[in-house]
Amino acid sequence: MGRDYLYYKYSDFLKKHYLAKVYKLPVNLPVTCPNRVNGQGCSFCAESGTGFEAMSSEISVTEQLIKTQEYIRRRYKAQKFIAYFQNYTNTYLPLEKLREYMEEAAKLPDIVEIAISTRPDCIREDYLDMMEEIAAAFNISIGIELGLQTANYHTLKEIRRGHGLAEYLDACLRIQKRDFLLCTHIILNLPGDTLDDVIETGKIISIMGNHLVKAHSLYIARETEMARLFENGRLTIGSKEDYFLRLQTFLEYLSPDIAVERLFSRIPEEDALFSNWQTSWWKLQDEFLAHMEAQKSFQGKRYDYRNGPALKIFDGR
Repeated sequence: MGRDYLYYKYSDFLKKHYLAKVYKLPVNLPVTCPNRVNGQGCSFCAESGTGFEAMSSEISVTEQLIKTQEYIRRRYKAQKFIAYFQNYTNTYLPLEKLREYMEEAAKLPDIVEIAISTRPDCIREDYLDMMEEIAAAFNISIGIELGLQTANYHTLKEIRRGHGLAEYLDACLRIQKRDFLLCTHIILNLPGDTLDDVIETGKIISIMGNHLVKAHSLYIARETEMARLFENGRLTIGSKEDYFLRLQTFLEYLSPDIAVERLFSRIPEEDALFSNWQTSWWKLQDEFLAHMEAQKSFQGKRYDYRNGPALKIFDGR
């Protein structure tokens, strides 16, 4: 089996969905997170959130997109673009303010999708109604990226996510009713999570009708609670080999129809105490794919747990 068939790549999904070369353009909005307003925030989250590569939120949505668009056109010959509202919790805004930002992005030429990164506890029907209106008015797709991190609700509490598994399930069920693209963000090697948690996370993401998943290896951003634990020797990160096993197992249980955006973390070196075992993500990806080939592994290999699998005994199988 060649490497092209080991997992469903996001680039292949985009070509199939948009029939063109499409690139994501990060956008920072002046927004925060309810977990920061009502608490200390997630233990892994830096003060600047996750928008390391985006411009300042003080710059207008239009200017951010146009400047990034020009660069990506020149470098990658891209034809179409996704406006990616990336940092913090982008639906944690008054509804009409979020509408303004989305309409501003949708009006720009060659924007085929607005992708919104948010939390499961910040999905509500009136916000989804508004997004549906924008999709129809501007003839664009809407993507919603939910930060779950793990299906283990004990770990969610330990890392101070501020929500449990139920909120994620509720958000997915509401999004499923719309013609939106659903993506879930996960971290496969969080402290306390076992291989069983990885398997259950893969199963739940598949069952909940995701179109996309973004898998990360845990990084330690500076000036975070995890950074303090890491520096004090109270938090250890598993080996690269352990992460390979977790990622392989996750992909085997993942539906083969779910495209995979990412396999490893990407964070600027200056912003991290630890990332990817001090190896570039693309080298790790090559090494991991060679590992998958050697193990005769592929996405969906163990996708056999839906639709009453225990009843197969009566089929003479």
